[in-house]
Amino acid sequence: MHVFRGLPDVATSRVALTIGNFDGVHRGHQTMLVRLVEAADDLALPAAVLTFEPHQREFFSRENPPPRLSTVRDKLEQFAAHGVAEAYIARFDQRLAGLSAEDFVDQVLVSRLGARWVLVGDDFRFGRGRSGDLALLRAKAKSFSVEAMPTLSVAGERASSTAVRAALAAGDVEHAGRLLGRPYAISGHVAHGDKLGRGLGFPTANVVLRHKPPLSGIFAVRVLGLDEAPRVGVASLGVRPTVKAGAKPLLEVFVFDFNATIYGRRVFIQFLHKLRDEARYPDLESLSRQIRDDVASARDYFATQK
Repeated sequence: MHVFRGLPDVATSRVALTIGNFDGVHRGHQTMLVRLVEAADDLALPAAVLTFEPHQREFFSRENPPPRLSTVRDKLEQFAAHGVAEAYIARFDQRLAGLSAEDFVDQVLVSRLGARWVLVGDDFRFGRGRSGDLALLRAKAKSFSVEAMPTLSVAGERASSTAVRAALAAGDVEHAGRLLGRPYAISGHVAHGDKLGRGLGFPTANVVLRHKPPLSGIFAVRVLGLDEAPRVGVASLGVRPTVKAGAKPLLEVFVFDFNATIYGRRVFIQFLHKLRDEARYPDLESLSRQIRDDVASARDYFATQK
């Protein structure tokens, strides 16, 4: 897959295109990607995705942005896995935000991307003030055709990034997994920490978070990227109130029956079951006892999954 950070000055070829943030690449997004690649093959065109960085809601709500479900790299890997040929990451800034819906079609879709076929969700909105909708897009489509993808429901709920965030915030990682079509995961590189877990007898792999996470608490997790086979363990995701005040969220994972140096390794932490909320303890001894209980609870959970 070819990745373009920014838009070309002028299109040099035609593409089959879909547009969106694709945060989390949930099952609704996956259905769109499958249809995109199918249509691109029929038209003998590259299958292309136009996405944005940062998320529009991050741009307009900088003081309180919504939690991200996936990094840009995570999204790109999902695009590639679904057969996308080209991914365009447009910088969402004041200039792009200020384009009218008509100018977005003329300047971005036609002049700079060369869209011949465009797939959007049936609730797609675009342009300054979200003034453009499916009807306007079709009215402006003189040189390309437009197809709308209907809403996908999972267990009676619309598959959406908002629904995934709500499930994760409620601690229902199982339902989030159903909406995503896979367990919710956070990817990142293992970094050095303060070695507190090692001192308590539970050495952890620490993953620094670049954005506010959509969930918090203690979880039974599966870890990919350490060995050929996945590992399991228990993870703490939160601000560690027993250890320090005002800390930024951190992901710490104690991997069962594993002892190797893995600093710098990129790992994927899949959240399978929430054990409890994060809590503050009066001292490190109390925290250590609770960690032992969490490890036992996670092992019990995995024993029931076999």
